[in-house]
Amino acid sequence: MPARGGSLVSHMPDATAELLVRAVEAKKNGELDLARSLLSRAVELLREESDQIALAQALRDLGEVERSLPATDAGVAAYEEAVAIFKQQGAELKLAHAVRHLGDIQRHLGNLQQAAESYETALSLYRKHPEASRLDFANCLRGAALLREKTSERLSAMVLWREAIMLYEEVGIAQGVEEGSRRIASLRLVEEEPRQT
Repeated sequence: MPARGGSLVSHMPDATAELLVRAVEAKKNGELDLARSLLSRAVELLREESDQIALAQALRDLGEVERSLPATDAGVAAYEEAVAIFKQQGAELKLAHAVRHLGDIQRHLGNLQQAAESYETALSLYRKHPEASRLDFANCLRGAALLREKTSERLSAMVLWREAIMLYEEVGIAQGVEEGSRRIASLRLVEEEPRQT
């Protein structure tokens, strides 16, 4: 959420900053409808200000909350607007993060071609920026690998999983290493089945 580290809210009007801080608390407490309402109001206020990056971050956070709510568009509209703003502002790492989340949503909704395009864009941006968060990069590789599994591109999925595992090991995320290892083992079994029959 926007208030992480306080840097985003420190330079904006008090009313907007307060909405964002309250939204963080509401989300943390599982009050997603309240978080959505607070973020929607913050987005309205930020549209009247000149800080486009703050607006895009609030939209991304709104999309994240909407992903968790039933009977919504899964946050697609908010993420798409955030992506457009980050792209316009040249904020490539923020763009990569938002595009990756959009890819996750598209994959879950079954929009596989759109998801593939989103992951390719995000992966390209992460590869271009060595200072990018290794965890964000690993999570993007994970999403792309899951998509490749869904589209039966098993060998490509294994390559992506191997790269994700290396990054998860680097940042100490055992759960990511374990998931990647399990998925590679499963993919190997599927690859070997036709040869055994």
